[in-house]
Amino acid sequence: MRDPLDFQRARIYRGSREDVRMRGEVMGQESMLSLMTPERRIPPDHPIRRIKALADAELARLSSLFDALYAERGRSSIAPEALLKACLLIALYSVRSERQFCERLHYDLLFRWFLDLPTDGATFDASTFAKNKTRVLNTEVARRFFDGVVAAARSARLLSADHFSVDGTLIEAWGSLKSFRPKAEATGDRPPPDDPGNPTVNFHGERRQNATHASTTDPDARLLRKGAGKEAKLVYGATALMQNRDGLCVDLRVDIATDVTESTAALGLLERQSARGLQPQTVGGDKAFDNQGFVTGCRVQGVTPHVAQNTSGRRSRIDARTTRHATYTVSQRCRKRIEELWAGARRTAAFASRATVASAAPDGGRTSWGPRTTCCGWRS
Repeated sequence: MRDPLDFQRARIYRGSREDVRMRGEVMGQESMLSLMTPERRIPPDHPIRRIKALADAELARLSSLFDALYAERGRSSIAPEALLKACLLIALYSVRSERQFCERLHYDLLFRWFLDLPTDGATFDASTFAKNKTRVLNTEVARRFFDGVVAAARSARLLSADHFSVDGTLIEAWGSLKSFRPKAEATGDRPPPDDPGNPTVNFHGERRQNATHASTTDPDARLLRKGAGKEAKLVYGATALMQNRDGLCVDLRVDIATDVTESTAALGLLERQSARGLQPQTVGGDKAFDNQGFVTGCRVQGVTPHVAQNTSGRRSRIDARTTRHATYTVSQRCRKRIEELWAGARRTAAFASRATVASAAPDGGRTSWGPRTTCCGWRS
């Protein structure tokens, strides 16, 4: 005899649907052809449309620069416009790697639409994409693209020249601590590894310093710690300048960590804004910027330093002549938003890697991540 429960299931799910009209039915994928373009799949009010318009306008202005980067003959490369816009997608959607990004291109219509790729066309190979992206970012293209977007925001009156904030952070390098070996050590001096993939290394009793040691896989990385009680890591130094009114990142600098301090890098960013005709009035910062060099340098440039007072066993470099004004309180409240900028960037694995740094030269570094907040016009 048939079980009554099975009969009820058959009646409810596979029987007549006349008594259950509000329930939707599963529609099979019967059509093999579609005339709908990816453009129609993107909602009209989606923020990505505005981002694409800003990016395409700036990339069209840099077209002559792209022509000078490539030879006249040879095999065609990935378009530099697609490489730079791919960096935006990786940052905006927190894609953790180039390989995952290339995989997502197979089925994500929004990504294909943003990169102007055909729906039925082939996607990028992960290894080729990574090599071409690194080659483009090693030039001044990323910096010019970033500056162009900031200039567009300024022409649209989205920037204010009144109040800014500055902050620094450490970017973790790709090199591991096991690659941090003595500079005078030859390759043949090392004992054969017990595991070629992940050898055992004992650093007990060995004093490791940047003056005597270097990473064999990332020589520009430096061994530093964020603060007292924190673990030491191979890192680079990054400094950002944020406009307080809208929380937009207007400049970013990456350096070798021990060559340039946060205060020196911040003064360089302020000086660069003044050279572009954007004279800051005040600049906020945390206690790390309460030092004689930064405070004096700001006043020489005509900028009022609104830094947090550091009175731990010492006297602050700013006094009541600065802290008594209401603008100082506002600057201290707004400067905390630059921490949100770093937090948003760290959601992307590419930020915590050597790929973001590209080539951290002492002349101001290279910027490949910065346009994340500037291009969108979003708050950091």
